[in-house]
Amino acid sequence: MVKTGRLITLLSTILLTTTLLGPVNVKQVDAEASSYKFDFGNESVVPGYIGVSAAEGYTKIKGYGFNTPDKMKNVKSSGIGVNRDAVQFITSGTKSTNTFNIDLPNGLYEVTVTLGDTVKASVAAEEVYQIMNMTGNNPTDKFQIPITDGQLNLLVTAGEAGTAYTLSSLEIKQLSEEPVTNRTVYIGGDSTVCNFYPLMTSERGGWGQMLFRYIKKDTFQLRNMATAGQASRGFRNDGQLEAIANYIKPGDYFILQLGINDTHPKSTITEEEFKFNMRDMIQKVKATGATVILATPQGLASDFNEYGIHSSENKFYRGTILDLAREEGTHLVDLNILSSAYYTSIGPEATSALFLADGLHPTREGAKELARIVVEDLGNQGIDGF
Repeated sequence: MVKTGRLITLLSTILLTTTLLGPVNVKQVDAEASSYKFDFGNESVVPGYIGVSAAEGYTKIKGYGFNTPDKMKNVKSSGIGVNRDAVQFITSGTKSTNTFNIDLPNGLYEVTVTLGDTVKASVAAEEVYQIMNMTGNNPTDKFQIPITDGQLNLLVTAGEAGTAYTLSSLEIKQLSEEPVTNRTVYIGGDSTVCNFYPLMTSERGGWGQMLFRYIKKDTFQLRNMATAGQASRGFRNDGQLEAIANYIKPGDYFILQLGINDTHPKSTITEEEFKFNMRDMIQKVKATGATVILATPQGLASDFNEYGIHSSENKFYRGTILDLAREEGTHLVDLNILSSAYYTSIGPEATSALFLADGLHPTREGAKELARIVVEDLGNQGIDGF
Protein backbone atom coordinates (compact mmCIF):
# COMPACT_ATOMS: atom_id res chain seq x y z
CA MET A 1 0.00 0.00 0.00
CA VAL A 2 1.26 3.48 -0.84
CA LYS A 3 0.83 5.78 2.16
CA THR A 4 -1.79 8.54 1.97
CA GLY A 5 0.60 11.50 1.76
CA ARG A 6 2.58 9.84 -0.99
CA LEU A 7 -0.60 8.92 -2.83
CA ILE A 8 -1.78 12.55 -2.94
CA THR A 9 1.51 13.59 -4.55
CA LEU A 10 1.44 10.66 -6.97
CA LEU A 11 -2.19 11.12 -7.98
CA SER A 12 -1.70 14.87 -8.46
CA THR A 13 1.18 14.16 -10.82
CA ILE A 14 -0.91 11.62 -12.73
CA LEU A 15 -3.83 14.06 -13.02
CA LEU A 16 -1.59 16.87 -14.33
CA THR A 17 0.09 14.56 -16.84
CA THR A 18 -3.26 13.23 -18.05
CA THR A 19 -4.62 16.77 -18.49
CA LEU A 20 -1.64 17.86 -20.60
CA LEU A 21 -0.89 14.70 -22.55
CA GLY A 22 -4.06 12.60 -22.43
CA PRO A 23 -4.47 9.17 -20.77
CA VAL A 24 -1.30 7.39 -19.62
CA ASN A 25 -0.75 3.74 -18.64
CA VAL A 26 -0.29 4.34 -14.90
CA LYS A 27 -2.24 2.48 -12.23
CA GLN A 28 -3.99 4.86 -9.86
CA VAL A 29 -3.90 3.34 -6.41
CA ASP A 30 -6.89 3.99 -4.18
CA ALA A 31 -5.77 5.39 -0.84
CA GLU A 32 -8.58 3.52 0.88
CA ALA A 33 -7.97 0.19 -0.87
CA SER A 34 -7.01 -2.88 1.15
CA SER A 35 -5.71 -4.96 -1.78
CA TYR A 36 -2.97 -4.33 -4.33
CA LYS A 37 -1.92 -6.11 -7.51
CA PHE A 38 1.48 -5.89 -9.23
CA ASP A 39 2.34 -6.99 -12.77
CA PHE A 40 6.11 -7.52 -13.16
CA GLY A 41 8.13 -7.25 -16.38
CA ASN A 42 8.26 -4.87 -19.36
CA GLU A 43 5.23 -6.03 -21.35
CA SER A 44 1.99 -4.03 -21.36
CA VAL A 45 0.30 -3.88 -17.96
CA VAL A 46 -2.90 -5.86 -17.39
CA PRO A 47 -5.81 -3.61 -16.31
CA GLY A 48 -6.25 -3.51 -12.57
CA TYR A 49 -2.55 -4.10 -11.89
CA ILE A 50 0.35 -1.78 -11.13
CA GLY A 51 3.13 -2.36 -13.65
CA VAL A 52 6.65 -2.77 -12.26
CA SER A 53 9.68 -3.24 -14.55
CA ALA A 54 13.05 -4.49 -13.36
CA ALA A 55 14.50 -0.97 -13.57
CA GLU A 56 11.94 0.53 -11.21
CA GLY A 57 13.64 1.36 -7.94
CA TYR A 58 11.86 2.00 -4.68
CA THR A 59 11.00 5.61 -3.86
CA LYS A 60 9.15 7.04 -0.91
CA ILE A 61 6.84 8.95 -3.26
CA LYS A 62 5.59 5.79 -4.98
CA GLY A 63 5.89 3.62 -1.89
CA TYR A 64 7.03 0.57 -3.88
CA GLY A 65 9.85 -0.64 -6.11
CA PHE A 66 13.04 -2.71 -6.11
CA ASN A 67 15.65 -2.00 -3.46
CA THR A 68 18.52 -2.72 -5.89
CA PRO A 69 17.13 -2.50 -9.44
CA ASP A 70 20.61 -2.94 -10.92
CA LYS A 71 20.37 -6.55 -9.72
CA MET A 72 17.07 -7.21 -11.49
CA LYS A 73 16.20 -7.88 -15.13
CA ASN A 74 13.05 -8.26 -17.22
CA VAL A 75 12.39 -11.72 -18.66
CA LYS A 76 9.74 -13.48 -20.70
CA SER A 77 7.31 -15.96 -19.21
CA SER A 78 5.24 -18.60 -20.95
CA GLY A 79 2.00 -17.66 -19.19
CA ILE A 80 -0.82 -15.54 -20.52
CA GLY A 81 -2.18 -12.17 -19.42
CA VAL A 82 -0.45 -10.91 -16.32
CA ASN A 83 1.88 -13.94 -16.38
CA ARG A 84 3.38 -13.50 -19.84
CA ASP A 85 6.40 -11.68 -18.43
CA ALA A 86 8.35 -11.50 -15.19
CA VAL A 87 11.41 -10.10 -13.46
CA GLN A 88 14.46 -12.11 -12.50
CA PHE A 89 16.39 -11.72 -9.24
CA ILE A 90 20.10 -11.72 -10.12
CA THR A 91 21.19 -12.01 -6.48
CA SER A 92 19.21 -13.85 -3.86
CA GLY A 93 19.27 -15.51 -0.46
CA THR A 94 16.88 -15.00 2.43
CA LYS A 95 19.08 -12.24 3.88
CA SER A 96 19.65 -10.52 0.51
CA THR A 97 18.82 -6.83 0.18
CA ASN A 98 17.75 -7.42 -3.44
CA THR A 99 14.06 -7.20 -2.55
CA PHE A 100 10.81 -5.80 -3.87
CA ASN A 101 9.62 -3.32 -1.25
CA ILE A 102 6.11 -1.97 -0.71
CA ASP A 103 4.97 0.36 2.06
CA LEU A 104 2.07 -1.08 4.07
CA PRO A 105 0.33 0.01 7.24
CA ASN A 106 1.08 -2.41 10.04
CA GLY A 107 -1.32 -5.33 10.07
CA LEU A 108 -1.88 -8.87 8.81
CA TYR A 109 -1.72 -9.51 5.05
CA GLU A 110 -2.31 -12.37 2.66
CA VAL A 111 0.26 -12.39 -0.14
CA THR A 112 -0.40 -14.39 -3.32
CA VAL A 113 2.72 -15.00 -5.41
CA THR A 114 2.94 -16.21 -9.02
CA LEU A 115 6.41 -16.94 -10.36
CA GLY A 116 7.59 -16.93 -13.95
CA ASP A 117 9.03 -20.00 -15.72
CA THR A 118 10.45 -21.96 -12.81
CA VAL A 119 12.59 -25.04 -12.24
CA LYS A 120 12.58 -24.71 -8.47
CA ALA A 121 12.43 -21.54 -6.38
CA SER A 122 11.35 -20.40 -2.94
CA VAL A 123 9.83 -17.14 -1.74
CA ALA A 124 11.31 -15.20 1.17
CA ALA A 125 10.08 -12.08 2.96
CA GLU A 126 11.35 -10.25 6.03
CA GLU A 127 14.57 -12.32 5.76
CA VAL A 128 12.95 -15.74 6.24
CA TYR A 129 11.38 -18.33 3.94
CA GLN A 130 7.65 -18.05 3.29
CA ILE A 131 7.01 -20.63 0.52
CA MET A 132 9.29 -23.56 -0.20
CA ASN A 133 10.36 -24.99 -3.57
CA MET A 134 7.74 -23.89 -6.08
CA THR A 135 8.14 -25.63 -9.45
CA GLY A 136 6.78 -25.43 -12.99
CA ASN A 137 5.83 -22.45 -15.12
CA ASN A 138 3.79 -19.78 -13.32
CA PRO A 139 3.26 -21.70 -10.07
CA THR A 140 1.02 -19.88 -7.58
CA ASP A 141 0.87 -20.04 -3.80
CA LYS A 142 0.07 -17.72 -0.91
CA PHE A 143 1.03 -16.99 2.68
CA GLN A 144 0.00 -14.81 5.61
CA ILE A 145 2.49 -12.31 6.99
CA PRO A 146 2.30 -9.76 9.81
CA ILE A 147 3.79 -6.35 8.98
CA THR A 148 5.15 -4.47 12.00
CA ASP A 149 7.63 -2.00 10.44
CA GLY A 150 5.50 -0.41 7.72
CA GLN A 151 7.03 -2.25 4.78
CA LEU A 152 7.00 -5.67 3.08
CA ASN A 153 10.37 -6.81 1.66
CA LEU A 154 10.04 -9.83 -0.65
CA LEU A 155 12.23 -11.77 -3.06
CA VAL A 156 12.42 -15.08 -4.91
CA THR A 157 15.38 -17.26 -3.99
CA ALA A 158 16.74 -20.72 -3.10
CA GLY A 159 15.59 -23.60 -5.31
CA GLU A 160 17.99 -25.24 -7.74
CA ALA A 161 21.42 -23.75 -8.32
CA GLY A 162 21.98 -22.24 -11.77
CA THR A 163 18.30 -21.64 -12.51
CA ALA A 164 16.43 -18.33 -12.73
CA TYR A 165 14.43 -17.05 -9.77
CA THR A 166 11.58 -15.01 -11.22
CA LEU A 167 8.46 -13.16 -10.11
CA SER A 168 5.52 -12.63 -12.46
CA SER A 169 2.73 -11.17 -10.34
CA LEU A 170 1.86 -10.34 -6.78
CA GLU A 171 -1.43 -9.73 -4.96
CA ILE A 172 -1.53 -8.31 -1.45
CA LYS A 173 -4.71 -8.23 0.62
CA GLN A 174 -5.03 -6.83 4.12
CA LEU A 175 -6.78 -9.25 6.48
CA SER A 176 -6.59 -7.34 9.73
CA GLU A 177 -5.12 -4.24 11.30
CA GLU A 178 -3.60 -6.50 13.96
CA PRO A 179 -0.18 -7.89 12.89
CA VAL A 180 -0.84 -11.40 14.21
CA THR A 181 -1.20 -14.48 12.02
CA ASN A 182 -4.34 -16.57 12.22
CA ARG A 183 -4.08 -19.81 14.12
CA THR A 184 -1.62 -21.92 12.13
CA VAL A 185 -0.57 -25.52 11.53
CA TYR A 186 3.11 -25.53 10.52
CA ILE A 187 4.38 -28.69 8.84
CA GLY A 188 7.93 -29.97 8.51
CA GLY A 189 9.10 -32.96 6.53
CA ASP A 190 10.33 -34.41 3.25
CA SER A 191 8.93 -35.37 -0.17
CA THR A 192 6.19 -37.54 1.34
CA VAL A 193 4.92 -34.43 3.15
CA CYS A 194 5.75 -31.38 0.98
CA ASN A 195 3.78 -29.40 -1.60
CA PHE A 196 3.87 -30.20 -5.30
CA TYR A 197 2.71 -27.79 -8.00
CA PRO A 198 0.20 -26.96 -9.36
CA LEU A 199 -1.18 -27.32 -5.85
CA MET A 200 -4.68 -28.34 -6.91
CA THR A 201 -3.83 -30.64 -9.82
CA SER A 202 -0.38 -32.16 -9.21
CA GLU A 203 -0.02 -35.86 -10.08
CA ARG A 204 1.93 -36.57 -6.91
CA GLY A 205 1.40 -35.05 -3.51
CA GLY A 206 2.62 -34.84 0.04
CA TRP A 207 0.20 -35.40 2.89
CA GLY A 208 0.94 -31.90 4.22
CA GLN A 209 -0.31 -30.52 0.89
CA MET A 210 -3.61 -32.36 1.35
CA LEU A 211 -4.37 -31.44 4.95
CA PHE A 212 -6.51 -28.52 3.78
CA ARG A 213 -9.16 -31.04 2.68
CA TYR A 214 -9.74 -32.20 6.24
CA ILE A 215 -9.45 -29.14 8.47
CA LYS A 216 -11.59 -26.01 8.73
CA LYS A 217 -10.19 -22.94 7.03
CA ASP A 218 -11.84 -20.73 9.61
CA THR A 219 -9.87 -22.54 12.34
CA PHE A 220 -6.42 -22.85 10.81
CA GLN A 221 -4.18 -21.65 8.06
CA LEU A 222 -1.60 -24.19 6.83
CA ARG A 223 2.08 -23.44 6.30
CA ASN A 224 3.83 -26.42 4.74
CA MET A 225 7.59 -25.89 5.05
CA ALA A 226 8.50 -29.47 4.07
CA THR A 227 10.81 -30.02 1.08
CA ALA A 228 11.81 -32.98 -1.06
CA GLY A 229 15.05 -34.62 -0.02
CA GLN A 230 15.08 -32.98 3.39
CA ALA A 231 16.64 -34.55 6.48
CA SER A 232 16.78 -33.40 10.08
CA ARG A 233 20.09 -31.54 9.73
CA GLY A 234 18.91 -29.47 6.77
CA PHE A 235 15.50 -28.64 8.20
CA ARG A 236 17.11 -27.52 11.44
CA ASN A 237 20.01 -25.54 9.99
CA ASP A 238 19.07 -24.22 6.55
CA GLY A 239 16.22 -21.82 7.23
CA GLN A 240 13.02 -23.83 7.46
CA LEU A 241 12.95 -24.08 11.25
CA GLU A 242 14.04 -20.43 11.42
CA ALA A 243 10.98 -19.38 9.43
CA ILE A 244 8.63 -21.36 11.66
CA ALA A 245 10.21 -20.12 14.90
CA ASN A 246 9.91 -16.55 13.63
CA TYR A 247 6.10 -16.67 13.55
CA ILE A 248 4.81 -19.64 15.57
CA LYS A 249 2.89 -18.76 18.73
CA PRO A 250 0.72 -20.28 21.47
CA GLY A 251 -2.29 -22.02 19.94
CA ASP A 252 -0.33 -23.01 16.82
CA TYR A 253 0.83 -26.54 15.97
CA PHE A 254 4.08 -27.82 14.49
CA ILE A 255 3.77 -31.28 12.92
CA LEU A 256 7.21 -32.74 12.17
CA GLN A 257 7.93 -35.92 10.20
CA LEU A 258 11.49 -36.77 9.26
CA GLY A 259 13.61 -39.92 9.11
CA ILE A 260 13.35 -41.21 5.54
CA ASN A 261 16.31 -39.25 4.19
CA ASP A 262 18.21 -39.44 7.48
CA THR A 263 18.32 -43.22 6.99
CA HIS A 264 19.15 -43.13 3.27
CA PRO A 265 22.27 -45.20 2.46
CA LYS A 266 24.09 -42.02 1.35
CA SER A 267 23.19 -40.07 4.49
CA THR A 268 25.92 -39.17 6.96
CA ILE A 269 23.41 -38.51 9.75
CA THR A 270 23.70 -41.04 12.56
CA GLU A 271 20.74 -42.03 14.71
CA GLU A 272 22.34 -40.10 17.56
CA GLU A 273 22.56 -36.92 15.45
CA PHE A 274 19.01 -37.44 14.21
CA LYS A 275 17.78 -37.56 17.79
CA PHE A 276 19.81 -34.45 18.70
CA ASN A 277 18.50 -32.48 15.70
CA MET A 278 14.91 -33.48 16.36
CA ARG A 279 15.11 -32.77 20.08
CA ASP A 280 16.60 -29.34 19.44
CA MET A 281 13.77 -28.44 17.04
CA ILE A 282 11.15 -29.75 19.45
CA GLN A 283 12.53 -27.70 22.32
CA LYS A 284 12.87 -24.51 20.30
CA VAL A 285 9.25 -24.67 19.18
CA LYS A 286 7.96 -25.66 22.62
CA ALA A 287 9.73 -22.60 24.04
CA THR A 288 7.39 -20.38 21.97
CA GLY A 289 4.32 -21.86 23.67
CA ALA A 290 3.23 -23.71 20.52
CA THR A 291 2.37 -27.42 20.45
CA VAL A 292 4.67 -29.97 18.79
CA ILE A 293 3.28 -33.10 17.15
CA LEU A 294 5.72 -35.76 15.92
CA ALA A 295 4.78 -38.14 13.11
CA THR A 296 6.45 -41.33 11.95
CA PRO A 297 6.82 -41.90 8.18
CA GLN A 298 4.66 -44.38 6.31
CA GLY A 299 6.38 -47.41 4.84
CA LEU A 300 6.77 -48.66 1.27
CA ALA A 301 4.04 -49.97 -0.98
CA SER A 302 5.86 -53.31 -1.02
CA ASP A 303 5.97 -53.81 2.76
CA PHE A 304 3.53 -56.73 2.71
CA ASN A 305 4.37 -60.13 4.11
CA GLU A 306 3.22 -63.47 2.75
CA TYR A 307 0.01 -63.23 4.75
CA GLY A 308 -1.04 -59.91 3.19
CA ILE A 309 -0.12 -57.88 6.27
CA HIS A 310 1.58 -54.52 5.71
CA SER A 311 4.27 -53.68 8.24
CA SER A 312 7.25 -51.30 8.27
CA GLU A 313 7.75 -50.78 12.01
CA ASN A 314 11.55 -50.86 11.99
CA LYS A 315 12.07 -48.27 9.26
CA PHE A 316 13.16 -44.63 9.29
CA TYR A 317 14.22 -44.26 12.96
CA ARG A 318 10.65 -44.90 14.11
CA GLY A 319 11.82 -46.12 17.52
CA THR A 320 13.79 -42.93 18.08
CA ILE A 321 10.78 -40.81 17.17
CA LEU A 322 8.66 -42.71 19.69
CA ASP A 323 11.37 -42.20 22.33
CA LEU A 324 11.48 -38.47 21.60
CA ALA A 325 7.71 -38.13 21.89
CA ARG A 326 7.82 -39.82 25.29
CA GLU A 327 10.90 -37.97 26.58
CA GLU A 328 9.78 -34.52 25.40
CA GLY A 329 6.11 -34.98 26.19
CA THR A 330 4.91 -34.28 22.64
CA HIS A 331 1.89 -35.61 20.83
CA LEU A 332 2.55 -38.42 18.36
CA VAL A 333 0.84 -39.53 15.17
CA ASP A 334 2.26 -42.99 14.50
CA LEU A 335 1.51 -42.74 10.79
CA ASN A 336 3.75 -45.74 10.20
CA ILE A 337 1.42 -48.07 12.11
CA LEU A 338 -1.80 -46.29 11.13
CA SER A 339 -1.02 -46.31 7.41
CA SER A 340 0.02 -49.97 7.55
CA ALA A 341 -3.35 -50.85 9.07
CA TYR A 342 -5.06 -48.99 6.24
CA TYR A 343 -2.90 -50.60 3.54
CA THR A 344 -3.57 -54.04 5.01
CA SER A 345 -7.31 -53.35 4.88
CA ILE A 346 -7.29 -52.47 1.18
CA GLY A 347 -4.64 -55.02 0.08
CA PRO A 348 -1.42 -54.89 -1.97
CA GLU A 349 -2.94 -54.00 -5.34
CA ALA A 350 -4.98 -51.04 -4.09
CA THR A 351 -2.04 -49.93 -1.96
CA SER A 352 0.30 -49.96 -4.96
CA ALA A 353 -2.12 -47.65 -6.81
CA LEU A 354 -1.58 -45.03 -4.06
CA PHE A 355 2.17 -44.82 -4.76
CA LEU A 356 4.38 -43.77 -7.64
CA ALA A 357 6.43 -46.45 -9.37
CA ASP A 358 9.21 -46.17 -6.78
CA GLY A 359 6.86 -47.47 -4.09
CA LEU A 360 7.88 -44.75 -1.62
CA HIS A 361 6.28 -41.51 -2.79
CA PRO A 362 2.49 -41.19 -2.64
CA THR A 363 0.37 -40.15 -5.56
CA ARG A 364 -2.08 -37.32 -5.03
CA GLU A 365 -4.72 -39.85 -3.98
CA GLY A 366 -2.25 -41.59 -1.70
CA ALA A 367 -1.37 -38.28 -0.06
CA LYS A 368 -5.07 -37.57 0.51
CA GLU A 369 -5.44 -40.84 2.39
CA LEU A 370 -2.39 -40.14 4.55
CA ALA A 371 -3.68 -36.64 5.37
CA ARG A 372 -7.05 -38.11 6.31
CA ILE A 373 -5.37 -40.61 8.63
CA VAL A 374 -3.30 -37.85 10.29
CA VAL A 375 -6.30 -35.60 10.94
CA GLU A 376 -8.49 -38.47 12.16
CA ASP A 377 -5.82 -39.50 14.65
CA LEU A 378 -5.39 -35.94 15.92
CA GLY A 379 -9.14 -35.79 16.41
CA ASN A 380 -9.18 -39.14 18.18
CA GLN A 381 -6.49 -37.86 20.54
CA GLY A 382 -8.75 -34.95 21.43
CA ILE A 383 -6.29 -32.32 20.27
CA ASP A 384 -7.99 -28.93 20.23
CA GLY A 385 -9.08 -27.76 16.79
CA PHE A 386 -9.23 -31.17 15.10
